[in-house]
Amino acid sequence: MNHPAPRAVMPRVLPDELLSGLHDLFGERLSTSRAIREHHGKDESSYDPMLPDAVVFAESTAEVAHAVALCNQHRVPVIPYGTGTSLEGHILALSGGITIDLSRMNRIVAVHPEDLTVTVEPGVTRKQLNQEIRDTGLFFPIDPGADASIGGMAATRASGTNAVRYGTMRENVLALTVVTSDGRVIKTGTRAKKSAAGYDLTRLFVGSEGTLGIITGVTLKLYPQPESISAAVCSFNDIASAVNTVIVAIQAGVPLARVEFLDENGVKAINRHDKLSLPEKPLLLFEFHGSASSVEEQARQVQSIAAEHGAIGFEWATRPEDRSRLWQARHNAYFALLQMRPGSRAISTDVCVPISRLAECLLEAKADCEREQLVHSIIGHVGDGNFHVQMLVDPADPQDIARAEAVNARMVTRAIAMDGTCTGEHGVGIHKMAFLVEEHGEDAIDTMRAVKHALDPHNIMNPGKVVRW
Repeated sequence: MNHPAPRAVMPRVLPDELLSGLHDLFGERLSTSRAIREHHGKDESSYDPMLPDAVVFAESTAEVAHAVALCNQHRVPVIPYGTGTSLEGHILALSGGITIDLSRMNRIVAVHPEDLTVTVEPGVTRKQLNQEIRDTGLFFPIDPGADASIGGMAATRASGTNAVRYGTMRENVLALTVVTSDGRVIKTGTRAKKSAAGYDLTRLFVGSEGTLGIITGVTLKLYPQPESISAAVCSFNDIASAVNTVIVAIQAGVPLARVEFLDENGVKAINRHDKLSLPEKPLLLFEFHGSASSVEEQARQVQSIAAEHGAIGFEWATRPEDRSRLWQARHNAYFALLQMRPGSRAISTDVCVPISRLAECLLEAKADCEREQLVHSIIGHVGDGNFHVQMLVDPADPQDIARAEAVNARMVTRAIAMDGTCTGEHGVGIHKMAFLVEEHGEDAIDTMRAVKHALDPHNIMNPGKVVRW
């Protein structure tokens, strides 16, 4: 798979009427400076920068609606921007256009602790949200690792370390405010726990990656903070034993809150990056939520299963600071690996398969990376069958990049053949577009394309992502 060529650094000439209208609306919050455009034309993917022609910093739904209406009038692309942490090229301006930065829309609109719901603006980050609702005794569990914006998490249908117990953004978004391609503002869903009223527009926009509309408000489910939390870490002599421990624990009905896998390369990287001394072998990191007695029971059950699969130790981390240090190290794994090959760039990919096929799929991906002699690590939220492969490549070496992309293609094809998916949580963006037909079939893609044409007839909403026009 070839990466698309980067756009020229110089902006194209935008219509004077459009620039004038945006300036009237945003004033100094409209920028065409190279530095601002470069910041908004690069995410955490391996793609070269693709810069927008201008950036506006929105502070309200009304401003977003007016900006989109102006862009639609002049057929100029619009790209929504949250924190820039996406991994598949979601925010890159393939056709230029206007990036709408939503980070200043960062207010908690309403908290309803009695209903276990909260409504936020899209620029609120997950850490900010949990900090501001801490005193309610509730928390929001979706944790993709990066301190991503809630709007971006909804747009990419994000997941994370807690998904095995609490689900993904798909299950935890109740309602949205969305600006459509012609500048209208629509509401989808309510705070009610369920509904049978009409098409499920909320689920349509969750995961649409900005290609159907721009999310400017999100209503989320909240959960009671657990009475007790315990974490444990254990190592194994081989990957199969670690993954099979998770499979047996899931099949036994243990309500794991989190379970993360790191291969020996990932452990080695975080040891160096975070000054840890974990055994440099395949590792599982568990977390258990519940009452004190239930947490102890869950942990003992998992400890027994791990021992049956040859676990080397079962170390407890009961103090909050110890747990935080372990989980922060896990979240740092991407950046830790980059330090294992200075000057490299990571090609990061993920798949998700039925839990019964997880060990097979993961082991074949591992063997493929080793055959290609790629510096790599495999980590994953293996409790729900999802794992990530990070491969370090020399950005100036086309053959190096080609080997990594070939591994990615084989891994995705393998996962789809196992009745899995080409992406469990990264999303499609640019990188996974070619695999959608393989996964869903031409007729399903035609249906997706028909939705895109109906909701965005001039193809201004983040064009070039998810489905081809």
